[in-house]
Amino acid sequence: MKKWSVILATVLTLTSISPALAAIEVSGDAYVSVNSMYLWRGDDLSTKDFDPDSDANFVVQPGADISFNGFTLSWWGNINENSGNLDEVDLTVDYSFDASELVSVSVGNILYDVDDADDTNEIYLSLGLNTLLSPSVTVYYDYDEYDSLFATASVGHTFDLASNAGLNLGALVSYYDADQKLTGTKDESFFQNAEFSAGIDYSITDQVVFSPAVIYSTPLSDEAEDTTFQIEDEFMGGVTVTLNF
Repeated sequence: MKKWSVILATVLTLTSISPALAAIEVSGDAYVSVNSMYLWRGDDLSTKDFDPDSDANFVVQPGADISFNGFTLSWWGNINENSGNLDEVDLTVDYSFDASELVSVSVGNILYDVDDADDTNEIYLSLGLNTLLSPSVTVYYDYDEYDSLFATASVGHTFDLASNAGLNLGALVSYYDADQKLTGTKDESFFQNAEFSAGIDYSITDQVVFSPAVIYSTPLSDEAEDTTFQIEDEFMGGVTVTLNF
């Protein structure tokens, strides 16, 4: 985990010596999720030794975000029930802004530090419309170890259930242009998966939010099922507790 440690230390050093820091309004959150599996791009990564025939195991996924002047620094981790160890850490640097009243833009970089795998980096660009169903398109490009592109198109909406509760519904489809090192067979381009999600955000206090959620994922192509990803129908349930500050 040397790469992300160096990056994080550099960012913290720069911000600590900046004379303008006092004028920057900082916000953030810390959270922990307990999920029935580690579902990533339709792939169940929580199975024992990545064995698709083994039973999925629950995971604990803590994280934290710090935001200022449009920038957000995020830390995320995964703890698998099997080992009880922190086996993945992701560090994200994001810049988001409104290009107009209708269009929102996010650009950033994700560093993936996974045990028993090569560290790698992805850059991404996301365009969203501030209109009905909040449609968005996001493109991720791994420019480091895997030379692969992953894209998603999504929609979502929040329905107010009460003054302190909302129902979040969403849908997403994804597409992979994947390198041989990632697929395990050959360079391939294919539709990966579709996801349908539902969750409730319940504000216990002004700062504490309790969020149960479920996600159903299904493969969209034979290639997604046959490559190393071995995408199958998956159903994930979990709960997140968030502390906002």
